[in-house]
Amino acid sequence: MKPGARALGIAESYRAETSQFAGAVVRASRVADGFVFSTATVGGSDATETVCEMVERLAREDVRYLLVAGIAPAWFNVLDLRRIHDRTGLAVLSVSFESSPGLDGAIREAFDDPDVVQDRLATYRAQPERRRVAVNGETVYVRSVGLDEGASADVVRAFTPEGGRPEPLRVARLAARGLAEMA
Repeated sequence: MKPGARALGIAESYRAETSQFAGAVVRASRVADGFVFSTATVGGSDATETVCEMVERLAREDVRYLLVAGIAPAWFNVLDLRRIHDRTGLAVLSVSFESSPGLDGAIREAFDDPDVVQDRLATYRAQPERRRVAVNGETVYVRSVGLDEGASADVVRAFTPEGGRPEPLRVARLAARGLAEMA
């Protein structure tokens, strides 16, 4: 991958009812060259819209990939990766860092309203399957839309110079934590 290729990483940090979302544009050469911020409702259903609006506000035609930290930020505010891809035109990769049996049980446990549970489960189950990707001796789990399995693994590796966390997500997570501390 060319060192000037750019990815937007989006991560979140929450306290109370609002989750702080931070987006960091990072080149494959590890240079950060843009940020965008927003909020989403903890336990809400607005994370997909928040991510789409962040991409649109950023208005960077040079960004080729969108990496999001996980699939259910802000306490099960489940992302619809296909909707994000369709709206933004970017290849979308959801990267998580732990093995998991899935979120079905946790979603059922988290919400009392059966309609909310069914809504979240429908969105969650419609997402691509997670695939293991080995990177720098560590394992991450990737769902992607707009790239095949091999290309999505290549993108994750290209943007992960060390450790197991892609640089756009590492920088975005730091920015989101800083915002949450101010909130």
